Amino acid sequence: MTPRLHASVDGPAGAPVLVLGGSLGTSAAMWRPQLDSLTRRFRVVRYDHLGHGDSDVPAGPYTIAELGAAVLRLLDDLGVRRPSYAGLSLGGMVGMWLAAHAPERVDRLALLCTSAWLGPAESWRERAMAVRSGGIDGIADTVVARWFTKGFTVMRPAVLAEYRSMLTSITAEGYAGCCEAIAAMDLRDELARVAAPTLVIAGANDPATPIEHARVLVDRIPGARLRVIGDAAHLASVEQPKRVTRLLLDHLDEGGHLDEGDRHDEREPLDESGRIAEGGREERADG
Repeated sequence: MTPRLHASVDGPAGAPVLVLGGSLGTSAAMWRPQLDSLTRRFRVVRYDHLGHGDSDVPAGPYTIAELGAAVLRLLDDLGVRRPSYAGLSLGGMVGMWLAAHAPERVDRLALLCTSAWLGPAESWRERAMAVRSGGIDGIADTVVARWFTKGFTVMRPAVLAEYRSMLTSITAEGYAGCCEAIAAMDLRDELARVAAPTLVIAGANDPATPIEHARVLVDRIPGARLRVIGDAAHLASVEQPKRVTRLLLDHLDEGGHLDEGDRHDEREPLDESGRIAEGGREERADG
């Protein structure tokens, strides 16, 4: 049987569709901070990766191509032809694969805190082995510590506990299978095939996918732009939800999807210390 993805669909029927793919070790619930704003203008599809949340859990290892093909099957099941797509971490890896291998299916693309190659492969295979033998709880504290800055973990312990619980609810096989997908992934030579207008968002304090990984994406995806979010680690959309939501809306706005009331006023900067780097392709949005 072909594995199927679970998805939550919110927003007005008939609105442009936006698909959201989350991080390794999270469910579609990680996009709750963006949901109210995005569903004002979009039909939002939040899906769980294979082995995550309520999606099917086939035996691993998985590949990024298999994860991407599962998203295409989901879109077919929903009757969605050409949505925009935003993905964080593993969700961004899937987004790159989709935009490179099925460009006719992706309108606009946003890649958050992600990488086209995240080696060394052996470290991911070792993590998969550790999870299969000892469960996710044994790695949970280490993983969650990389998701948020230290200041955020001190100020928002309830959020930290919520995301630790989200992580440990993932099946060991599903988590391990996705680790193996990352281990085998190298999308760097495929980035030039991405035709969708692309925004890359990086967390300034992200130890999992440092800014250098985002710059590779911008250098290789034609016309891509980079925004750097200060005071944010790997789950930047959770730690700095308002900034990330505004960046997403601004990027999607350029596709003509938004009405005047939803647009960001360019006369009001994202923050007082924002700047545009040389060449106009990289901007910083520190708070």
